[in-house]
Amino acid sequence: MRIEDLDTPALVLERDRLDANLARMSARAKALGVDLRPHLKTAKSAEIARRATAPHSGAITVSTLREAEYFVAQGFTDLLYGVGAVPDKLSRVAALQSGAARVAMVTDQVAVARALGEAAAALGGDFAVLVEIDCGDGRAGVAPESDDLLEIGRVLDAAANVALRGVMTHAGHSYACRNAAEVEAVAEQERAAVVRAAERLRSAGLPCPVVSVGSTPTAAHARSLEGVTEMRPGVYMFNDVFQAEIESCGFDDIALSVLTTVTGHHRERGEIVIDAGGLALSKDRSTAEGPRDVGYGLVCDLRGAAVLPELHVVRVSQEHGIVAAPGGGLPFEALPPGTRLRILPNHACMTAAAYDRYEVVAGGDEVIARWDRVNGW
Repeated sequence: MRIEDLDTPALVLERDRLDANLARMSARAKALGVDLRPHLKTAKSAEIARRATAPHSGAITVSTLREAEYFVAQGFTDLLYGVGAVPDKLSRVAALQSGAARVAMVTDQVAVARALGEAAAALGGDFAVLVEIDCGDGRAGVAPESDDLLEIGRVLDAAANVALRGVMTHAGHSYACRNAAEVEAVAEQERAAVVRAAERLRSAGLPCPVVSVGSTPTAAHARSLEGVTEMRPGVYMFNDVFQAEIESCGFDDIALSVLTTVTGHHRERGEIVIDAGGLALSKDRSTAEGPRDVGYGLVCDLRGAAVLPELHVVRVSQEHGIVAAPGGGLPFEALPPGTRLRILPNHACMTAAAYDRYEVVAGGDEVIARWDRVNGW
């Protein structure tokens, strides 16, 4: 099948760009002296996970238990479930661990640590838990100097059937940066916070074999990960316009796009309508505060090259996208109804979430494969 024969909207993945992105991050982890535990919350695909973990250990990070179930069924056995655990999900983790798989969990709550210990004792089996550290993002985690860090560590270490695996953090505030120098500073903040937490646990006589960090911007720009054992970037596999704007990648490194069709012209408004709206592109506006706001996506031609003049998806409703040229002068004659276009997304994670498969291409217009992806919780 040729790309122009696909029904639209469709999620298109450039295999060669994907592989180059994977190789670059693998080399980056090696240079920084840490293990790579890629986060599959963006890709959600076994085929991509296999490419991302070779030649590494096969260790991965997931964001939902549905992802964990899917990847365990695909043969992955070393998983980190990177969202705060609650006791009523422990039975699903136990079911996943009935074979060879091991699924580590995270918490930042003393009460949850106690409840996990009680639930683990009732269920039997062995469970591993990391303490989540807040390195400045303000989303989840305990401060590295907090009393709760040591209390959680003691509770987990004392609980039957529970192993304190270590500490982990996520520098989500790196996404507020606007250049490489700012990201570099956040990367050091991330490293220092999680290493300090690990030092405090060890000084208290508690085990801390794993010291884990994770974000694509900080993985790309960290100068040192001394004291860290692993990193968990995710969106680097695909990249997106936002990552290009904060210098985590180049525009030529963006592997993911949405294939769409022009459905109409409105010359009086200077707008073109496409069949990719909020559900196909997401309503993420991550470039809004950056130096180059591309609305809901940057418009390219069928081969993935930028259209001149530069076109943005400036407005979306559920199934409609509105394309305009910020500088004016839409090329209506060159883009009649029926024309296929590709949209580079603001945020690949949110965009990919709408689809159940990737249409894989390799430097041409032939669809060479379809790779499935898992959704849900």
